[in-house]
Amino acid sequence: MSKRKRSRHVALILAGSAVLGLAACEDERVDAQSFPDLASCIAASKENSLWFTEADCRTNFAAAEAEYLETAPRYESKELCEQEHGVGNCGGDPAAAAAPAGTPAGEQQAQNSGGGFSFMPLLMGYMMGSMMSRGGGIFSQPMVQNANGSYSTPKGDQSFASNRGTGKVATSTFNKAPSTIGKPPMTQAQVSQRGGFGQSATTRSSGSRSFGG
Repeated sequence: MSKRKRSRHVALILAGSAVLGLAACEDERVDAQSFPDLASCIAASKENSLWFTEADCRTNFAAAEAEYLETAPRYESKELCEQEHGVGNCGGDPAAAAAPAGTPAGEQQAQNSGGGFSFMPLLMGYMMGSMMSRGGGIFSQPMVQNANGSYSTPKGDQSFASNRGTGKVATSTFNKAPSTIGKPPMTQAQVSQRGGFGQSATTRSSGSRSFGG
């Protein structure tokens, strides 16, 4: 890849817990690239990409969308969601937005207004990782924004400074988060007990690390 081409991309910057830092050292690292949307990935694929094509962009964006709907964090209120992910970065639960056939009109109206449903951070792009050296092809992860302006995968255990960049990440970055669909949304008490999105009572320390290309 030419120096000119490299200059058009920023390195992925990871800000994670001390436990994550250890895991990253022990885990194999793979090429990764993140995109704010499908169009950005397709444009990059036409710049003589070494490991992904337009078809890969489309396939993995669809996979990331599906994984986002299944695994993104869900909150009991929009206010709580925006507390963790930033004002304007949350919406109603798409999985609950469509009322089943035969639902009374009044109940449908309440559902459409968000009443009784959980709220989720908006999908803010996706990351693709090349596992071809391990015989596994290409994997993807959806990305959501955090209140501090960084971006995270649904588990929240890894956060990146941008949703547009290239670098090396641990293969564990592409492990699927537990499903949250159909589960009770997080309450303020639960979020506070964990110390915020992606945190727990035992993993609070943080730092930053560059995943240079």
